[in-house]
Amino acid sequence: MSSDSRLTSILFNKCPRCHEGDFFVTKSAFSRHFDQMHDHCPHCGTNFMPEPGFYWASMFVSYAFFTIWTLLTFFIVVIGLKIDLNYYLVGLVPTLIILTPYFFRMARRTWLTIFIKPLPNPTPGKLS
Repeated sequence: MSSDSRLTSILFNKCPRCHEGDFFVTKSAFSRHFDQMHDHCPHCGTNFMPEPGFYWASMFVSYAFFTIWTLLTFFIVVIGLKIDLNYYLVGLVPTLIILTPYFFRMARRTWLTIFIKPLPNPTPGKLS
């Protein structure tokens, strides 16, 4: 996988345009201020707050991440490992609570990445 792909910027807290600057202030999703974002990219200056209320729709992206997680773990644990559904549900709730900050951050990065075009990657050896 290329280090300048959109998927890399979503997974590793990077700017969707330059793939260099950090999207959130803290590196970890499991810190006290996990929701604090930079207003602009520290590296290229891309605006991370295009308009008021822009990130409301990222709730739907977050919902999709929770749904994928739930279905994936259901098929692995209940169908694949043949563990009782009640045990699965008891274990699922804490994982959903623990993953909330991570999915929150990933949903915001995904939502902005949909609307930001990455910078073109110059070919090595060619003059611009």
